[in-house]
Amino acid sequence: MAQHFLKSSAARSLSLAQIFRLSDDEAYSLLKSMRWEDGEPVCPNCGSVKVYEIATRRIFKCAGCRVQFSLTSGTLFASYKRPLRDYLAAIFLFTNGAKGVSALQLGRDLNMSYKAAFVLCHKLREAMGMDTPEMLDGIVEIDGSYYGGHVREANIKAERVDRRRTGVKSGKRQAVVVARQRKGRTVTAVFQHEGHSAAFILSKVAGTAIVHTDEARSWDRLHHHYEMRRVNHQIAYAIKGACTNQAESFFSRLRRAEVGIHHSIAGPYLARYAAEMAWREDHRRKDTGEQFRCVATLAMASRKSAAFTGYWQRAA
Repeated sequence: MAQHFLKSSAARSLSLAQIFRLSDDEAYSLLKSMRWEDGEPVCPNCGSVKVYEIATRRIFKCAGCRVQFSLTSGTLFASYKRPLRDYLAAIFLFTNGAKGVSALQLGRDLNMSYKAAFVLCHKLREAMGMDTPEMLDGIVEIDGSYYGGHVREANIKAERVDRRRTGVKSGKRQAVVVARQRKGRTVTAVFQHEGHSAAFILSKVAGTAIVHTDEARSWDRLHHHYEMRRVNHQIAYAIKGACTNQAESFFSRLRRAEVGIHHSIAGPYLARYAAEMAWREDHRRKDTGEQFRCVATLAMASRKSAAFTGYWQRAA
């Protein structure tokens, strides 16, 4: 029997030990090559390539607009306070977890406070969310699942009610809607109800696509825009080639991350967790080094996080 790729040595192209063996100069050069092509700095203010380095302070100065900037200026790692090697290690640890990594665990591994680890994890999720396709085409599976709003059962069995009923559900519940192209990419969005996702689906799925869904009424309006294949899950998981197995695979990963890693992913952060799991699903067959380089490059290409720059100062 052929060995699964993820169990082979080829999948282990980078390790945490290799990152911690990097010197400060090597870590600096690695991030420099990830931010700028061939490691040649470009002014973030005017785009000029006429830039020289002030080596004693490790900053750059543009010969055109005279603006000074550093390696991390304007990125998710702007105003960093730890050695760059620690951030490279954080990226590796974060991408290497199949179901994700909790902020508490990352803080313990890198000896940083929970608050710092929490913000860093969400910044990396923000970077992952940037890696999304423009449109999906071909065969696209669409499904929805609800998260948050737990209603505790009554202590006495005779007083318990069916928590699936609309009147019993918590108003905090939110629906994650996923559109997943077979042998392609995955996009997600969060709504109060999966039936509110029509505009999102139309903006992300090409009109030439063949859409597979279940029998939920939320997807009835899609018949006006797409060639549809519907499957009744009360009868079978697949009928005449129609199935949503890959969409269910995404929800399985997200649900296991909720139960086993984070314990709660609802509320204002749910969309970020969904985007993270979509990235993990799309890149699960890549080796550790490629996953690391992808997220690190996205983080260095991002702008400063509007949501998490000074997060705890605002919340205090």
